[in-house]
Amino acid sequence: MRYLILSDMHANLPALEAVLADAAHVGYDAVLVLGDLVGYGADPSAVLARTLALEPLGLIRGNHDKVCAGIEPATSFNDVARASIEWTAGVLSPAELRTLAELPMGPAQIPGGIEIAHGAPFDEDYYVFDTRDAGRALAAASARICLVGHTHLPAVFATGEISASAVAEDTIQLPATGGILANVGSVGQPRDGDPRAAYGILDLTQLTLALRRVNYDIALAQRRIIEAGLPEWLAERLAHGE
Repeated sequence: MRYLILSDMHANLPALEAVLADAAHVGYDAVLVLGDLVGYGADPSAVLARTLALEPLGLIRGNHDKVCAGIEPATSFNDVARASIEWTAGVLSPAELRTLAELPMGPAQIPGGIEIAHGAPFDEDYYVFDTRDAGRALAAASARICLVGHTHLPAVFATGEISASAVAEDTIQLPATGGILANVGSVGQPRDGDPRAAYGILDLTQLTLALRRVNYDIALAQRRIIEAGLPEWLAERLAHGE
């Protein structure tokens, strides 16, 4: 079984389309989506539709999704994130906002001994940055393999040697025993200094995790942000992967 793992698309349609084209070439059996379909980017409606059309086996909400849907206030957002999510809520239709509101809260259990969470299995909004965070997340996980997003930073942690790698594009052989926590990075707004879109392929037969990076039309995504009247910093940061 090969899972396509998508996280933090953030309404970046050029990045999502590039990722899906690359993934189609690589091949996969089912799709897992770890939340934050909207926010920051200029194409929330198209990204929402494109994601749903994949018929994901697992799909959970992110913090931007639930704030956009009105489930929670934007009090924890900075000014740029707040301006973006308010714009997003204003351009989505009532039906699209209902769809966001109905996205399930993580964590969710997936066949094959997998759990998906946006932030951490004990708190959907918690950022897992370091080995201490990862240790807490692994202790709370109810499946051997826990997939998370939210930080926009690729990383892999394993019990026994709770170590992380700020991994570049690579295929990692996962341990046969013990807990595994992995973040494949962000499709729509990478923050590890690499502007290429990030996603993953988890192969349960080979027990590997491919962390893939894909070039996309950043200039187009930037232009769409500027034309939408969103904060210019959201366009600028895409070129730097930050």
